[in-house]
Formats: sequence, structure tokens, C-alpha cells
Amino acid sequence: MTGGGITAVKPSGVEFEAKITPIVIISCIMAATGGLMFGYDVGVSGGVTSMPGFLKKFFPAVYRKTLVDTDSNYCKYDNQGLQLFTSSLYLAGLVATFFASYTTRKLGRRLTMLIAGVFFLIGVALNAAAQNLAMLIIGRILLGCGVGFANQAVPLFLSEIAPTRIRGGLNILFQLNVTIGILFANLVNYGTDKITGGWGWRLSLGLAGIPATLLTLGALFVTDTPNSLIERGQFEEGKRVLRKIRGTENIEPEFEELVEASRLAKEVKHPFRNLLKRRNRPQLVIAIVMQIFQQFTGINAIMFYAPVLFKTLGFKNDASLYSSVITGAVNSLSTVVSIYFVDKLGRRILLLEAGIQMFLSQLVIGILLGVKVTDTSDDLSKGYAIMVVVMVCTFVSSFAWSWGPLGWLIPSETFPLETRSAGQSVTVCTNLLFTFVIAQAFLSMLCHMKYAIFFFFSAWVLVMSVSVLFLLPETKNIPIEEMTERVWKQHWFWKRFMDDDYQYHNGNGNGNGAVKKNTGNGFDPASQL
Repeated sequence: MTGGGITAVKPSGVEFEAKITPIVIISCIMAATGGLMFGYDVGVSGGVTSMPGFLKKFFPAVYRKTLVDTDSNYCKYDNQGLQLFTSSLYLAGLVATFFASYTTRKLGRRLTMLIAGVFFLIGVALNAAAQNLAMLIIGRILLGCGVGFANQAVPLFLSEIAPTRIRGGLNILFQLNVTIGILFANLVNYGTDKITGGWGWRLSLGLAGIPATLLTLGALFVTDTPNSLIERGQFEEGKRVLRKIRGTENIEPEFEELVEASRLAKEVKHPFRNLLKRRNRPQLVIAIVMQIFQQFTGINAIMFYAPVLFKTLGFKNDASLYSSVITGAVNSLSTVVSIYFVDKLGRRILLLEAGIQMFLSQLVIGILLGVKVTDTSDDLSKGYAIMVVVMVCTFVSSFAWSWGPLGWLIPSETFPLETRSAGQSVTVCTNLLFTFVIAQAFLSMLCHMKYAIFFFFSAWVLVMSVSVLFLLPETKNIPIEEMTERVWKQHWFWKRFMDDDYQYHNGNGNGNGAVKKNTGNGFDPASQL
């Protein structure tokens, strides 16, 4: 496939030539290491918070609760301070993303990734050397700033630099790195938990320096995107980079479209205010709703606290960490499925299939726990324990090829250039806000709702699947600067928010009020009825 010619056809018949060049692949791989750092942070916190040495030093009250049998199994780890250790990272990322929106627009995607790398390195150093809870939380806050900057810049970088035909696959490299980071963290936790002396948690937190260094070095060597260079007035450099990454001399049609998109973007003085305009409402609603839904699948509840969750269910410490390694491996392998199929089958098919799989697996988990795990049960029989792990893996695999990568891909490719940085900022902010909510609340929810927490998440999966069926348009193989014309104006519901299309349907434009034919962007209930 390397070196093959790829074209994206405009409605006017103009073709954008683009080869899959080595520089594009290398740049995307290096940029996607931002996901590696994010994933490692997600995975490492759950393992560390189940280590006796860590709990004894920073959360002695929780440590004492784990040693006695009088408490409910579901409530041993219910502690707001312990949850704050995990969730503070995401609260900091939420605030940082607003600053990242400015740097992404004014300094470029590449420099924003470099800033993220620096934040990561400082945060890792503080966490690994932490002597008290304050030092630990400050380190997590700095890591959160890195997450905010990285999650703002990396998906935009990947969407803009990739050729249209493989944009989905290359963008999912970010999510693949997230899953590899989680797996790496689970493996590290499994090893460091065996270290005698109770200092293994320091090594777990310190090894986050590896992905942090990779991201920092990657940001130094990659080139910025043509979209970003043109947006900042560097037209000749933008043309040179576009020619280099597309591997062809015939880049004028794409270059002219980028220049025109940049001109329109410069007319927008207040991008955040512009996001609220009627014509930008569909992209904004989809971006926000996808982030909320992504968190309410329950995936981060499982990934943050997998070792804690498995210990709650009666697994011994070794077994709980081992089980979380298995789920981490399934997570990584299943993301590869998405890379292969996202530009072949499309976004909607993957989301709808996964919705059915996630719904059924969470129902089964809830029923199994309701029957077999009580407040005082000490152990789960081997057969039931294996069944729980299999169902968790079934759930994780379906998420990994659907809501995991597509929750980031779809918002990053649907906003027009004039609101893209602001839109991505709102996307990241919403994601981190609800990640914070789930991280801060999950252990308390587990304590009070017990096994019913899985019924709670399965109900959300049902709601989001219905929403995808009716409201989410297909963006497969659509050039990123043509989303408005070829996606939103063709969708059975969202086209009414497009100003000129709205007039058209009311008989104020050419066509005497005739309705455009639906191109299959979403399930149209009116046409079916």
C-alpha cells in the first residue's frame, strides 16, 4: 500500500492527489505517542491505588479498611481523597485545554505537543519522588496539563496531515497508543507490585517518563500541518510541507482549498462565540454528546480501577492485576480492528455493532455480580471469575473498536477550519470534565449501587446506540474541508441548521422548495415511515 496513489474527489470533479508517504506515517506515529502518555496515566493509577505500600503512605485510612472484613466488599476503596488522586489529572486537563486552544491556533499543533511533553516530564518527576500527598497531587495536576495540551493538538494534527482515504486509520493511532499505554501500565504494575519494601509504586509512576520523553522528542522532529502553517500566514512553507507530505507536485487544488478555508477562518474574530451560531450547532452537539457518551459507556470506570474492581469481586492481588493485564491486551488488539475497518465499513457501523455487544456484556456482568458477589462474600468461584473476566474483555473489545477511537476521530474531522481549534477545545474539555466526574464518583457509586452500576452503564449504552442510529452522519472518505457541504447539508435532521439549506427547504432558494435526496447520512425515520 505504501506509495500508492490516493485521490479524494470533490463534487466539482477536482481530485486531490495524495500518496501514502513515509513522512506522513512517521509523523503520525510520533505524534500519536501523546496517546501513549494519556493511556499510561489512565492505566497506572488503578494499579498503584491497589498497592499496599502506596495506600499505607498516602491513604492510611483506606489501607486499614482493606485489612479488616467488617466493611462491605463494595465499599473498601470508597474514599474521596483516593479518588481525587486519579481525578485531579482530568480536572487540570479540563482547565489546560482552554490555553491549549490558543496555542494550537497561534503557535501551531507541533509546539502545543512540545508544551504537553514538558508538562508530562515535570509531572512524572514530582510523582515518582513524592514525599507527601500535596506533592503527589501537584504532580498529577501537571500531568493533567500535559493531557489537556496533548489531547487538543494530537487529534487535530493527525486529521490534518493524513490523506483523506486513510484519515480514520491514522487518526486512530492516537487511540491505539492510548490502549498500548494502558497495557504497558498494567504490565508495569504487575511487576512492581512484587517488589519487596513497598516502593514499587514509585517505579510505576516514574516509568511514565518513557512515553513523556517519546512525545517531547517526537514534537521536536515532526513538521507542522499545512493547515496550521497557512492559518498562521506561512503560505510558502505550507505549500512546501503539503507537497512533501502528499508526495506529488499536483497540490494546487488542495492548497487553494486550504487557503480559502484559512481566509474564512480569519474572518472569525471570536471562534468560541462562532461555535454557538446555528450553522455550527450540529458539529458542536455531536462533539459534546460523543464525549459524554464515551465516558458513560463505563469504560474508564473499568480501566481506572480494574485492579481495585477485580479485588472487590474477590480476586487476590496477583489475580486482579493479572486480569487487568488481560483486559489491557484485549483493548490494544481490538483497536487494531478499528484501524483496519474504520475507512472500509465506516464510523456508524462500528458504533452500532459495538453498542449491541457492550449492552449485552454489561447486563451479563451485572447479573453475575448480583447473584454471586454480596457485601460479605470472600471469594468468587473459579468458573464465575473466568466468566466475569470474559465479559469484561467482551465489553472492552467492543469499546476499543468503536467509542474509544471514534469518540476522538469524529469531532476532530467534522469542524470547519474557522472553529476547529475552538471545537477541539470544547471536545477535550467535555471529555475531561466527564472523565473527572466518573473518576471521582465511581468508587462511591460502586459502594452504593453495587452490581447495579453495570445496569446503569448498560442503559446509557442503549441510549447512545439509538442516538447514533438517528443522529450521527457518516464521515467516511469525506475531505475534511468539505464536511459542511457533503455531510451536514445532506443529513436528514442536521441540514435544517445549515443557513442556505434551511432557506432552500422553505422555498426561498432555487429548486422551489424541493427536498434534496438523502445520501444515507443517518437513519431518516420520516422516509422509512
